[in-house]
Amino acid sequence: MKTIAKFEIEYCQCLDEDGNPVGTLPQFTQDASELVKMYRLITLVRTFDTKAINLQRTGKLGTYASCLGHEATHVGAAAAMRADDVLVPVYREYGAQFWRGVAMSDVLLYWGGDERGNDYKHARHDFAWCVPIGSQMLHAAGIAMAMKIRGETRCALAFIGDGGTSQGAFYEAMNLAGARALPVIFVIVNNKWAISVPIESQTATTTLAQKAIAAGIPGIQVDGNDIIAVRHTVGEAIAAARRGKGPSVIEAVTYRLSDHTTADDATRYRKDKEVKDAWRSEPLLRLRAYLKKVGAWDDVREEALKAECAGLVDTAVEDYLQTPKQSTDAMFDFVFARLPKSTREQRELARRYAASGGH
Repeated sequence: MKTIAKFEIEYCQCLDEDGNPVGTLPQFTQDASELVKMYRLITLVRTFDTKAINLQRTGKLGTYASCLGHEATHVGAAAAMRADDVLVPVYREYGAQFWRGVAMSDVLLYWGGDERGNDYKHARHDFAWCVPIGSQMLHAAGIAMAMKIRGETRCALAFIGDGGTSQGAFYEAMNLAGARALPVIFVIVNNKWAISVPIESQTATTTLAQKAIAAGIPGIQVDGNDIIAVRHTVGEAIAAARRGKGPSVIEAVTYRLSDHTTADDATRYRKDKEVKDAWRSEPLLRLRAYLKKVGAWDDVREEALKAECAGLVDTAVEDYLQTPKQSTDAMFDFVFARLPKSTREQRELARRYAASGGH
């Protein structure tokens, strides 16, 4: 017997839990304004997230997926992208979408049951939310194949959760991307839980990043609560993809500080100590601590930012609430070129239902 191949997974961290640098920081951190921009967006996302949950609890929004705790991974990845790249999200990557120009009111429309929320005013080439688990990986691989066929220097980036890496579509997309050296980055957001299923029950692998090895793709694990590490790692992967080096898999280890969605109660399956410990390494406080250490942030600016974010979110909520409701016909408009009899009957039933006030 002889060994014909060996593999290893590297881990990247730039800031420790207290916001202290771990080794030499990437070059882009020399510009504090870039870090402040990311911090401001994390704060906005967290303000938005809190408001959206309140809207759901008061019956003004449908089931909503919180992003609490994921913000550094989402914002950091998007910050590494170019405007002409294509983002392929799951259903809670608001930080990435806001960075790329998606309006908060669009997100609220979507979770309010209005598909017009998918018709972004900006970032129109980015894909809409993908609730079916794993299928967005195939979409991203297909997009990247089109980019390569056209000879473009663009890149696709897809998010997927830890639970999604158990789906066949995850492996199929990686296999295609590796075989064709496609310009696509797969970011695994490992928040330790697939709804109520812990990571230990999902897989026997030491890391999720090592799943890339079977597809011949580089895999790396990064501290997903360290926005500098995420921004750096994703940036390196995208640069390699642009040079024709093919895809990468990046596992961002973070934690879901909230329930899976507003339809979930995580206290039924998670221990209080686990959640309490996770709060000690959450991304917003870590970046704020670093910015204060380098003199780029202070309490005065913090209070001003909170007020600004509250105002922006309130404006988005008002836009959402004032948006005229769609006709029930919208559900049928783009299903068939010529509606069959059964669907016409459904459309008429929906019209009567709406006209009766839902009775």
